[in-house]
Amino acid sequence: MAKRKVDGVLLLDKPEGITSNLALQKARRLFNAEKAGHTGTLDPFATGLLPLCLGEATKFSQFLLDADKVYLAELHLGVRTTTADPEGEVIETRPVAVTRNDIAGILPRFIGAIDQVPPMHSAIKRDGRPLYELARKGVEVERQARRVKVYGIELLGLAGDRLTVRVDCGKGVYVRTLAEDIGAALGCGAHLAALRREQVGPFAIEDAVSLAELEAMAADARDAELLPPDCLIEDLARLDLDVESAWQIRHGQAIWRAGLRVGDLLRLYDPAGRFLGVAEVDIEGKAAPKRLLATAP
Repeated sequence: MAKRKVDGVLLLDKPEGITSNLALQKARRLFNAEKAGHTGTLDPFATGLLPLCLGEATKFSQFLLDADKVYLAELHLGVRTTTADPEGEVIETRPVAVTRNDIAGILPRFIGAIDQVPPMHSAIKRDGRPLYELARKGVEVERQARRVKVYGIELLGLAGDRLTVRVDCGKGVYVRTLAEDIGAALGCGAHLAALRREQVGPFAIEDAVSLAELEAMAADARDAELLPPDCLIEDLARLDLDVESAWQIRHGQAIWRAGLRVGDLLRLYDPAGRFLGVAEVDIEGKAAPKRLLATAP
């Protein structure tokens, strides 16, 4: 069957036990889409919101990579693993005797701009190779700490050796590392036992659909789940064009508008309100096309 030219953003609720890429390929097959990509991955053990881009929407997926995120995390106190998550081998166990007050007392030190050392089991590259490839061979290399932002950590529950928190954070935060560091601060160690992503930028898990739900839908209902490509960039300033300016943009020409600031990104619309793509203001103060829809009218 010939692949379809289908454009849009799917808010998928990724199930536990599969990679983000496998989830992407399953969704792509359901839509029979020519092209698909994701906006950042979730580990196989993690569940939750995984925005997927189909067709022309893939051109704007990078705008969501730097978005803030919210996670629901369950920490297993007293147990450390090689990967700081449930997929690793247990390397240490300790007794757990902590209270909610103990936890509330140490959480503030992990809120704000903090330095975090990325885990060895991560996709960060060293000499062109992802760290997880080295980790699988038992090789550990020194990693530079990175400055990341954690906006808040909400203590939701403590039941025995299981601690549940909600983490509101910026890009680049490894919740596995955060769990391990919280365990160290409590003196008992910990690893991330479960993780669910509840929000990515403006998108929430409540609006997501599962693979099972997609499979049960008719084709037209499935297509109705897709959001328009410009939903990925709604935080950019909007620039509405007249007929001549829209023609110039579609033909790769920069246009001048008063009040534009060099380096700003703009989302562009034609006189009929149809999304054309993204422009960047150049050093001359003109809006120059940066990424345009191939299907732009």
